Amino acid sequence: MKKVNSFLETKLAPIAVKVGTQRHLLAVRNGMLFAMPLIIIGSFFLILSSLPFPNYAEWLASHWDLGVWFNKIVNGSFGLMGLVASFGVAYNLAKSYKLDGVAPGIISLSSFLILTPEIVDKNEVSGFGYTYLGSGGLFVAIIVGIVSVEIYKIFIRKNIVIKMPETVPPEVSRSFSSLIPGFVIIAVFAIIQKVLEVSDLGNAHVLITNLLGGPLSLIGSSLLGTIVVVIITSLFWLCGIHGADVVGSVLYPIWYMNSDINRVAFQAGEAIPHIVSYPFMMNFVYMGGGGATLGLVIAIVLFGKSKQSKLMGGLTLAPGIFNINEPLMFGLPIVMNPMMFIPYILVPVMNVLICYLSMASGLVAKAVGINVGWTVPPIISGYLATGGHISGSILQIIVLLLDVIVYMLFFKIYDNQLLQEEAISEAQ
Repeated sequence: MKKVNSFLETKLAPIAVKVGTQRHLLAVRNGMLFAMPLIIIGSFFLILSSLPFPNYAEWLASHWDLGVWFNKIVNGSFGLMGLVASFGVAYNLAKSYKLDGVAPGIISLSSFLILTPEIVDKNEVSGFGYTYLGSGGLFVAIIVGIVSVEIYKIFIRKNIVIKMPETVPPEVSRSFSSLIPGFVIIAVFAIIQKVLEVSDLGNAHVLITNLLGGPLSLIGSSLLGTIVVVIITSLFWLCGIHGADVVGSVLYPIWYMNSDINRVAFQAGEAIPHIVSYPFMMNFVYMGGGGATLGLVIAIVLFGKSKQSKLMGGLTLAPGIFNINEPLMFGLPIVMNPMMFIPYILVPVMNVLICYLSMASGLVAKAVGINVGWTVPPIISGYLATGGHISGSILQIIVLLLDVIVYMLFFKIYDNQLLQEEAISEAQ
């Protein structure tokens, strides 16, 4: 046990801290969160457009074309994910350098649109499609956001800016100070766009997706890769580091893209292509939060005998149902607790295997791209995430029961230790 704790404290924890505080990864994570309200709102209208009632689609079509209206709202929210991220990543990265975040964010957004191919109709009217403004543009949005801020920072730090008299209002002065770096950044991406155009290499989105999307998809979309990700996330949590934030900085773009691809297929009535997606991870693998600790909470409530366990069971049940497990992580505790080391890694890995194979075999419907929110309790979330299939709820119930059994086996040993410690304390 001491060797396990020593490994966590001396080897893994320092790595986790460095990764978790790396400014570019933080900017990616926080920047993508800018789009989260839109995704949740879009999910709500996606549910409304596809309620599992007989003849519901016909009813929507016969009432002011409500189905088309709902889909327009869905596209106008989900379909802006990349556009919002291009601003959000740049804004957060600039803030981490203690720079004004708005100007770099706007410059990044402009550069993103320059790299995004336009659609031209037969009347030569041009515009942008949702394909690259949405999840399909996330990789370019992230790269543009980071690169544009790094260039912007050089100009600001070296004071290569237009300076206005002190009598000029600060807002106006800041606008002019961003002119030179903004001109250079936009020119750089415009040149890149032109080079790609004349060299027949395709647009930046296709090029970057082929270069980065393939390798990352192998990690974030495959069964083996997902298991590795879950193990690494659990190890970070056991060090007291928010594992989802660390790993999610890299893999959230993949999971969001998979979710949106599923959403488009669902709207079109086609087969759902991806199993691993953001709803799959949040609503099926991590029931109760990191480590799928709702099973542990239930085990504590049902089988806890020590005073500490009974207290923790009462305090953590309500948060656990809504997938909030910080009180349990640091109160039981799970962090740096060798007794919880094995089940905390084993349970979410088991969940991945069961859920992935159940969906791959067709026994359970796949998550259709509806983001029901990570705080929605299990059973409800499984039904909604699969587009109104009861199989999603049944799978969650089965997996949760297995989680309780596995956690119970290890928790009883830990609870007996607490009972002995309490007995010794009372005898003194």
